[in-house]
Amino acid sequence: MLDKIFKSKKKIKKEEIFSPLTGQLVPLEQVPDPVFSEKMMGDGVAVIPEEGVLVSPVEGEVVQVFHTKHAIGIKSVSGLDILLHIGLETVELNGEGFNVFIKEGQTVKVGDPLLNFDISFLRNENKEIITPIVITNYSDKVDEIVHVDQQAVSRGENLFVCRFR
Repeated sequence: MLDKIFKSKKKIKKEEIFSPLTGQLVPLEQVPDPVFSEKMMGDGVAVIPEEGVLVSPVEGEVVQVFHTKHAIGIKSVSGLDILLHIGLETVELNGEGFNVFIKEGQTVKVGDPLLNFDISFLRNENKEIITPIVITNYSDKVDEIVHVDQQAVSRGENLFVCRFR
C-alpha cells in the first residue's frame, strides 16, 4: 500500500521536431565535420537541401541569429535548444548568400520562414550545403531521439521525436 503512495509516476514527455528544409535526410554521423559527426554539439540529423528555404522546426523563441547569418538557435516551448547550421564553413561568407527574416527574441511557429540562402552561391564558393539540425542540450534533457525512417523530407514533415525528462 505504501508502495503505491510513494512510488513516483514519471510521465514521459516528447516533442516532435519537423523538417526545416526540403531535401535528403542524412544521419548526423555522416556529416563531413567531426564537430557534428562526433556529436560534440549534441544529437540530431542533417539534411542536404534541395532548395534554399529554412523554416522553423518547432514552436519556440529565436534565441540566436549568428551575425554571419549561417546559423540560428531556437529554444522550443518544451526547453529544447535547437541549432540550425546551414552548410559547413559557411561562417567564412560573412552573411553573403543569406537573407534572414527573423530576429532574436521573436516567437516562431512550425513552418515560419527563418531565412533564405542561395545554394548555387554556396556551391560556387566551394561550401558544403549539408545542414545539421542539432539538439544542443541533448545530454541534459533528452532520453532518446526517434528518427523517421525515410530518405527524403519536405519542409514541415516530421523529422524526429525527442523523448525527454
